[in-house]
Amino acid sequence: MKTHVHKLGSVTYRLDLGHDVSIARIVEPVSGQVLIVRALEEKRVYDVLELASGRMAHISKGDVLAGALGARSALRGFVGRIPESIRAGDTIHVLNLGGVLGQCTSTNRDVGKPLAVEVLGMAVRGGKPVNIRDAALPTSDELKIDAPLVLINGTCMDSGKTRAAVEIIGHLCQRGYRVGAAKLTGVAALRDPLNMMDHGAVQAYSFVDCGEPSTSGLETIPAVAKGVLNALQAHEVDVIVAETGDGIIGEYGVRRLLEDEQIRAATKCHVLTANDLVAAWGGAQVMENDLGLKIGVMAGPATDNEVGSRYVENELHIPAANARTHGEKLADHVEERTFSR
Repeated sequence: MKTHVHKLGSVTYRLDLGHDVSIARIVEPVSGQVLIVRALEEKRVYDVLELASGRMAHISKGDVLAGALGARSALRGFVGRIPESIRAGDTIHVLNLGGVLGQCTSTNRDVGKPLAVEVLGMAVRGGKPVNIRDAALPTSDELKIDAPLVLINGTCMDSGKTRAAVEIIGHLCQRGYRVGAAKLTGVAALRDPLNMMDHGAVQAYSFVDCGEPSTSGLETIPAVAKGVLNALQAHEVDVIVAETGDGIIGEYGVRRLLEDEQIRAATKCHVLTANDLVAAWGGAQVMENDLGLKIGVMAGPATDNEVGSRYVENELHIPAANARTHGEKLADHVEERTFSR
C-alpha cells in the first residue's frame, strides 16, 4: 500500500525517501525505523517540523508525516522512548522538530505537550523496512583523523554551545583554515550542522549521518562519534570543530565521549559554555577535577558581561570570551591552544 506524505522530517534526510511511500501496517519498534504518521491536532507551541531540506514547516491537523523512531531525554523539552510494540492506529508523539517519534513519558511546562500522531505504518522499500541506518556513514572503533579537534561542551542544553561553535568556525575560516564541523550528541535536527556550514565549514555531519536519531542512552556513542569525525577527515580539513548536544551531565553520552582515550588524545582545545556562575564552577569541577581535562576557554551566558568573565578568570583561572560579544577573542584562544601559537 502506498500513501502520499506531505512532510518529510529531517531525520530521514539521507534516505531520498520521496513523497509517495509504500507502507506496511506491521511495525518493527526499533531505533531509526521510518514511520508514516498522521497529525491528530494542530498546536501553537512545538508546531513545526524541520523538513529534509532544512526548511521549517507548520504541522496542520491531518498532515501525513515521515519520521523515525527514537528516544529523547531533554531537560528543557520532552522525554520519550520507543514503545515496546507499535501497530497501525496507535497514537505516539513527535518528540522533536527533526521528526523523532516515540511515546512521550515526561514533559516540561514551558513547552506543553508534544504533538500527537496516529501511526499509519512503517515505510518499506522492496518489501524491506526502511531505517535511517540504510544510508548511514560507517561507525568506527578507531579514530583516524590527522586534523586537531576542538570540542565544545556545555553545562546544559541552551548554554550557548552552537553560538560558540559557529563563531569559532567563522573566524577560523576567515583566517584561512579549512574547517570541518560536527554535532556529536543530541537528538536529530539539521539546523546546527547547516548553521555551521553557513559560517564556512566545508562539511558538517552529525550522529544522524551515522544512522542514529538520538544519542539518548546510546551504548555505541564513541563509535558513532568516531565515524562522524573520520568522515570529516576525508574532506582534507585543517581542524575539526565539534559540538556535543545536552550537557556534560546528562543522558546523551557526553561523558562517555570525554572519557574515551582516543577522543581525549585528539582534542587540542576544550571549550565549555556555562549558563551562570554556579554552572561555570560546577562545570570546571567536572571537567578539570573529575575528568582531568583542561578547559581552554569558557563562554556562554556566564560570560555575558565583565562580572561573570572576571569570576571565571580570577577565581576559576580559566580564560573567558563571550561568543556574542567577543567572538574574535574566543577564536584567538582556540587558535592558540589548537595550533600552539
